[in-house]
Amino acid sequence: MTTSQRLAAFLFVTTLAGALARPAGATLTVVATTNDLAAVAKAVGGADVEVTTLARPTEDPHFVDAKPSFIRTVNRADVLVEGGASLEAGWLPPILDSARNPKVSLGAPGRVVAAQGIALLEVPTQLDRSMGDVHPQGNPHFMLDPIAATTVAQSIATAFCAVDAAHCAAYEERLARFRGAVDAKMAAWQATLAPFKGTKVVTYHKDFDYFAQRFGLEVVDTLEPKPGIPPSPTHLTELIPKMRADQVRLILVEPYRERSNPDFVAEKTGARVVVLPAMPPAGDAPDYVALVDSDVQAVAAALERAPK
Repeated sequence: MTTSQRLAAFLFVTTLAGALARPAGATLTVVATTNDLAAVAKAVGGADVEVTTLARPTEDPHFVDAKPSFIRTVNRADVLVEGGASLEAGWLPPILDSARNPKVSLGAPGRVVAAQGIALLEVPTQLDRSMGDVHPQGNPHFMLDPIAATTVAQSIATAFCAVDAAHCAAYEERLARFRGAVDAKMAAWQATLAPFKGTKVVTYHKDFDYFAQRFGLEVVDTLEPKPGIPPSPTHLTELIPKMRADQVRLILVEPYRERSNPDFVAEKTGARVVVLPAMPPAGDAPDYVALVDSDVQAVAAALERAPK
């Protein structure tokens, strides 16, 4: 290696070290792609972190309106928490490329890919564009499973400790507190939905598969003919008699979906449409446990009123 090459290498390492360094006692700057991840990050980080969410809770996380301001936000992040499994594949990579932040590059201590460590459902055995927007790694909508959320919380705590060792004990304490809060509610959630175990439901998109599996519901179909493909008259014409035959009682719909197709199918089948948030509402203190509690209560209330 020549002298000039050694100097260039030294300058690169020095610049990188400066970028990765954090002042002692400084608040950790955390960016989450979605508000469910932000809620868990805030639960683990507490007052030691400042969390910013990129996607609005009212947006489809697959199709986020990526603003130029996101580049500056990601550039300043100490930690980035993404869902992974191609959830944000359509909009996050260009932001990361432009932000040029080594602290949150793939493989860096400050990069959390929430899907890592999760047993993903619906991993395809083959990929074909005719199958719709199928994710190669599996279904990325796992955050409505509270057990999966505790795994994500562990990944977040590990990252926080790696980049902010001074507050690691506090992060670990809040992680245990979050797990305890989920465990304390799990028995009640399962008891609430136990009378409806095996109930067949239809969803708009494949957002509720993990929630249904955790709480004993059976998703038999979707209003989308294929993932990411809008409902078509042909598919709905075939779906309606199937729902009648299966005695489907609920249609679960995310708040940002159109309502004309769900309402039409409900009218033809007698099923009840339930608008079920997959994200905590916007605000400074998003609450993951409150989100799951609200969704469980909403499903139970709808099933109590739905025709049998």
